[in-house]
Amino acid sequence: MAAKLKKGDKVVVLAGKDKGKQGEITRVMPKEGKAIVDGINIAIRHVRQSQASQGGRIPQPMPIDLSNLAILDKNGKPTRVGFRFEDGRKVRYAKTTGETL
Repeated sequence: MAAKLKKGDKVVVLAGKDKGKQGEITRVMPKEGKAIVDGINIAIRHVRQSQASQGGRIPQPMPIDLSNLAILDKNGKPTRVGFRFEDGRKVRYAKTTGETL
């Protein structure tokens, strides 16, 4: 199945502690059905000091379920994603505006 959300997409969080916040997808994990969004779902991780890194309490973005994310259309509104064929290629489009993503 084709991916509805991809790396680099601007998304809004629909549910959870960061509901309503917007960000850009930095990594998608299709097998787990999760994505990491820049600045969303931040957790503090304790890292041991080593020769390469300082260590301490480091904020790190954690994965969020794809079902809790909605892509933003050109108007900045959350929308669902559909698929259609244009010039023999399968493309994603925003259901609200109909524009190709």
